[in-house]
Amino acid sequence: MLNQALAFVVETVFHVFVLAALVRFWMQALKAPVRNPIAQFTMALTDFAVKPLRRVLPGLLRLDLASLAVAWAAEFALLAILALLREVPIASGPVLSILGFLAIVKLLRLTVYIVMGAVLLQALLTWVSPYHPVAPFFDALTRPFLKPFQKAVPTIGGVDVTPVLVLIACQLVLMLPVAWLETQAVAAVAKAALP
Repeated sequence: MLNQALAFVVETVFHVFVLAALVRFWMQALKAPVRNPIAQFTMALTDFAVKPLRRVLPGLLRLDLASLAVAWAAEFALLAILALLREVPIASGPVLSILGFLAIVKLLRLTVYIVMGAVLLQALLTWVSPYHPVAPFFDALTRPFLKPFQKAVPTIGGVDVTPVLVLIACQLVLMLPVAWLETQAVAAVAKAALP
């Protein structure tokens, strides 16, 4: 019972940090404006880890590799802590490498959730307050995903239905490749942890 409560607290704290680091990565990759409260929060929360790492891990093209590495390291640490709380022996090399791969899969899952959340908020903002200060931020995050659908699907009665199509595509990505990869990695951890 105590382990479950501790696991919940650890997961919550780590997920907020991983989410912030991953959003920071996508903000830079998609050139999202940083003059808004969401961007400022993510940068303030992750600066202590990202800025020093940039000295040894510079960016590549438009990608902030330091932010991505921080997100991966935090996700890996979370998985290792949760494994220890569940009394899974993680000292062996195979378990650690599988946890490293599982951390990548979890980041992929979280990226899809970020896209889904940004698309939902962007759609709401266009209806409720299209000139809100955070609207350009969400526009930058969603444009690469909405644009292909907008080119292929015309508006229906003046309503852009492409956010619904993007959400359906995201759900399919979560249900098929991401869920399969996650299942395989969890099964491999369980198999490698057996004596």
